[in-house]
Amino acid sequence: MKKRKPLAKVILLSLFLAVFAINATAQKVTLSFQNETFEKVLNSIKQQTGLSPVYSEQIVDLNRKVSINVNSVEVDEALTLLLKDTNIEYEIKNNKLYLIEKKQTKETEKSGSPKKITGLITDANGEPIIGASILVKGQNAGAITDNDGKFSLEVKIKDLLKISYIGYISEEVIVDNRINYKVKLDEDTKTLDEIVVVGYGSMKRSDLTGSVSSVNAQQLSSFPTAGAVEALQGRASGVQITSNNGEPGGSMTVKIRGGSSINASSTPLYVVDGFPGAFLPQPEDIESMEILKDASSTAIYGSRGANGVIMITTKKGSKGNKRIEYNASYSEQSITKRIDLMNAQEFLDFNKTFYPTYVSDGFDTDWQDVIFQKGNVQTHQISLSGGSDNANYYVSGSYYNQDGLIIGSGYEKMSITSNVNLKVNEKFNVGVNLFAQRTGQDGVLTQESSGGAAQAGVIGSALRFMPDQGIYKPDGVTYSLAKLGDPIDNPYTVLHENTRNVISDRFQTNLSGEYFILKNLSFKSTFGITTKNDRTGTYASSLTSLAAGKGNASMSASKNTSIVSEDYFNFNQTFAENHKINVMAGYSYANDWDENWGATSNAFITDAFTYWNMGAGTVTPSIATSKLISEQLTSFYGRLNYSFSNRYLLTVTSRYDGSSKFSKNHKWAFFPSGSFAWNMHNENFMQNQKLISQWKWRASYGVVGNQAINSYQTLARLTPVLSIVNGVPVTAVLPSAVANDNLKWESTASANIGIDIGFLKNRISLTVDAYRNVTKDLLFSVNLPPYSGIFNQIQNVGKLENKGLEFSVNSKNITGKFEWNTDFNISFNKNKILELPNHKDILYGNNPGHWPGFANARIMREGEPLGSFYGYTYDGVYQTGDTFIPGAGFEQMVGGEKYKDVDGMGTDGKLTGQPDNILNTNDQKIIGNPNPDFFFGFNNEFKYKGFDLTIFINGSQGNDIYSYQLQELENLGSYGYNATREVLKSWSPTNTNTNVPIKNLSRSLKPSSRWVMDGSYIRIKNIMFGYNLPKNIIQKLQIQKLRVYVSAQNLFTITDYRGFDPEVNYRTSNTNQGTDYASYPMAKSITVGLNVAF
Repeated sequence: MKKRKPLAKVILLSLFLAVFAINATAQKVTLSFQNETFEKVLNSIKQQTGLSPVYSEQIVDLNRKVSINVNSVEVDEALTLLLKDTNIEYEIKNNKLYLIEKKQTKETEKSGSPKKITGLITDANGEPIIGASILVKGQNAGAITDNDGKFSLEVKIKDLLKISYIGYISEEVIVDNRINYKVKLDEDTKTLDEIVVVGYGSMKRSDLTGSVSSVNAQQLSSFPTAGAVEALQGRASGVQITSNNGEPGGSMTVKIRGGSSINASSTPLYVVDGFPGAFLPQPEDIESMEILKDASSTAIYGSRGANGVIMITTKKGSKGNKRIEYNASYSEQSITKRIDLMNAQEFLDFNKTFYPTYVSDGFDTDWQDVIFQKGNVQTHQISLSGGSDNANYYVSGSYYNQDGLIIGSGYEKMSITSNVNLKVNEKFNVGVNLFAQRTGQDGVLTQESSGGAAQAGVIGSALRFMPDQGIYKPDGVTYSLAKLGDPIDNPYTVLHENTRNVISDRFQTNLSGEYFILKNLSFKSTFGITTKNDRTGTYASSLTSLAAGKGNASMSASKNTSIVSEDYFNFNQTFAENHKINVMAGYSYANDWDENWGATSNAFITDAFTYWNMGAGTVTPSIATSKLISEQLTSFYGRLNYSFSNRYLLTVTSRYDGSSKFSKNHKWAFFPSGSFAWNMHNENFMQNQKLISQWKWRASYGVVGNQAINSYQTLARLTPVLSIVNGVPVTAVLPSAVANDNLKWESTASANIGIDIGFLKNRISLTVDAYRNVTKDLLFSVNLPPYSGIFNQIQNVGKLENKGLEFSVNSKNITGKFEWNTDFNISFNKNKILELPNHKDILYGNNPGHWPGFANARIMREGEPLGSFYGYTYDGVYQTGDTFIPGAGFEQMVGGEKYKDVDGMGTDGKLTGQPDNILNTNDQKIIGNPNPDFFFGFNNEFKYKGFDLTIFINGSQGNDIYSYQLQELENLGSYGYNATREVLKSWSPTNTNTNVPIKNLSRSLKPSSRWVMDGSYIRIKNIMFGYNLPKNIIQKLQIQKLRVYVSAQNLFTITDYRGFDPEVNYRTSNTNQGTDYASYPMAKSITVGLNVAF
């Protein structure tokens, strides 16, 4: 019996192939063409049968005019008629249609003897391709092109050669009687049949039914960045990325189609090589990024996909192409803009009336000069990749180092990644992905903390500190302190007597295995574990006012461990010729553990210890904290894709999530979605036109959830308190929260319609999407009655809407030796609060910590955008003869601030909408919106021979910024701070034509439209000029590629904003966006770089 098994397998396989071949040739086609090209008829056969033509253009004349008129005949009959009176014959095998030259003699037909062939592989411009792979399909034979793009190989007639090279479309050539072959490879433009990564799988772009944007490796690495998120900025429609500040290693805020929640973060889910929540790889290690935007695409991730999903595919090795690649760059950085402050003489002249006894120290110090420096960035990345029939590998190491614009600030990052994929046998594949990274961030506090004025950061200190003082007092020994207003440290003291260091370590191991149970049924299992370790230490020396003559230290650390396990089946089947289905079903389990601990101490006997000996503090008590948090998420999910004749596409997904964050009554939630697409260009009525190459309609609807709240919100909780009683520390616990068993999932219903159109064989591609997302049962912090003794509780209240339009256009304007390609995207989004608790306005604020008496400058109001600015409408200054409007705390003086009286209270307790000649809180109105009307990205790429030029522009329009910084500098109150030169325009009897009020020592800070400014901007984000050395030179160097480039980032910005930079986000939550206070300025950079491959 054992001897018969191989024979039985051969017989079964032969029968299977025979049945398959009979089925392929029995397919029916209808052809009606008069004097059309052979290529167009061949494409019609492909669309009707799914057979992929394989041929050599040197044998088959695609432009030959043919006429044929057949109705529902077998494909064999149609092909026989079509190829009549030609020297071409056909063969159908493995769902491919091979067109080959007819054999000349019977001897040739019977000849199975090998022969030697030679060939030349070139690109579209005729340049030889070095290292292209030529494989004989079904055999182990193959060759690699040499430095001239040539190869030689022993083959037999009718062998099928596959020619491939990274970045080019593979070609297949059938061996005939020729002994020399010339094959041209076209660049892989990845248009209609681009493979797009989606949740738990991938599919052709032509099969997509949802809204997905893609960014490739070339776009992501067009200029050096600190991370993948920054590289994505401006590249995809619907994705708004804002730099929170320019600090080295600083964070970015990412929103996909607006902020969908009030309390929760807007950060999307990152999925790297199929692993949700994985750490972000370096831009150089990324092959592509797909942004899933509508519920049809994101619902498969349930609650984790509430803010959209960014799918990242990393680079992998390829068969027969061993490659070593090295990338390096060096950048010089400088500040894009400075704040125009008064010098010492202007400061003294301006203040002499109000501080007549003030004695200057006689200095003229530009404190911005003291803290700012030229920055620099250097990057290095090296990768090794390759593969064989049964394995491929990619190993990469990178190093990033930045010296910031502020003295002492810096960021360093080292990482290593490894991707190994093994084909164990014909049915079983395994993969291992390893990642490790360490980052270090140095520098003092740049922005203020939550304490008083003494805790202001170095930037705020440099802008406010009096310019007539020096680094030291006149004794030349003691650091100077502010002589007017708050006794803050001078900026030099802050820089050199404070220490801050943040160390972060990331480790990740992802394992995967896929087993093919049947040819069309597979089971895949993945397991990933990630660990994050963070440690932050700060120290203020005894020479600073913050430490009040005694050293002040703090140390905090955290450890997060996360495991994710995914197991799912995937089934594919084509039946009845035109019906294709894909079914995926699986199970997911995720568990997170967070450990946090910290300590503070002060009154050190020496500054030598800094934060490394907390026990050396001499003042009792030192404060220590620690906590442990654990949370779990269990899920079941599934997806069905159906396609009929590549024209009508249907996708249905569902996910059932269970979270430990909710009580048993609301632990589980169901998130479904459905979408439909119509490939109209595949209809028969579209076949006789040449203008439109793609036309797809899409529509989707679905629901996703959100559980982005802290753990244990459904439970009653206690908090420890520490008090000093009779000089003795006493600890106790107090209730901090009441139980809420009714807390449930926040959910977002999303509707999307879209269209994808391609013109002139997709030389021009247009995508348009319109959407409406409504989030209900918002996880909202609601204030509780004061008598409860507890301030607030998370409840499900409120509703929020985002709706908008997205456009993206890609065009190949000029092709040939000179190329010009353009990418443009623009996104419009309107955000609106639909419902609030008890339908009442909510006033709130998040102003700088040393402004404790400042009124709330934010409001949540039904019908208005989230995060709206709220305050008084500034109306200039009072002039002689004006009537003063009375109001407590408002100026009633010539030259004083003037505000509009816009509303009053009626006898019924309701606002009348009419002035009442009194200034009070009734006159506060919405004075600004931090959300942009639209944002865009515009990229142009030019190529000529080995030269290339890229110009990338991005921008934002219609967003407002509330500048706490300029309000502080120009308020002209009694602080004794320095100010901008704008105050030199202040009202005086000799300068009445101005909107800048007179200096008033008793003026209070009020939220006002005076400080709301247009944050719109257009920025030349990057200009890059590069050169690839010609083939004849790199051949002599025995390398595959050598490219050098120079680029400029943030070179020029058009904006009316008077702060450092309009791209700023002092507070990063959805409710507090669009504020600026002492933010680290952006840098403009000049970069030189090198890319070499062996």
